Amino acid sequence: METNGMMEKEEIYSKVLRAGRRTYFFDVRATKAGDYYLTVTESKKFTNDDGSFHYKKHKIYIYKEDFSEFNSILAEMTDYIISEKGDEVISERHQKDFKKEYNTEAVVESTTTEATTETSEPAESRFTDVDFDDI
Repeated sequence: METNGMMEKEEIYSKVLRAGRRTYFFDVRATKAGDYYLTVTESKKFTNDDGSFHYKKHKIYIYKEDFSEFNSILAEMTDYIISEKGDEVISERHQKDFKKEYNTEAVVESTTTEATTETSEPAESRFTDVDFDDI
């Protein structure tokens, strides 16, 4: 298969993880020297206004010499997320009809109170974490 003027490498072993509108492809491929490496591809489906769709893909390459440290850091990061936020998925934010309800009266009152009084809270506790995957 010809892709962007380059021959696509033959896949030796593959697994697919379907996760909503995302699909993850895990592919073992061979280098020119005959050694193996891993590609992880995230493919995300987008629907256009006219009903047609397209995919955006992101790919990373992980080589054998990096497997041990990569696995260690991946495990550490996933363990951290689970310990901090639990393993429950907050999926309603990902649904198209999700609308966050704001109490505008409380927001205005809160804003004026914060402006007139000094706070002893650390700066980071006054900010909201934003996950750009949710936008």
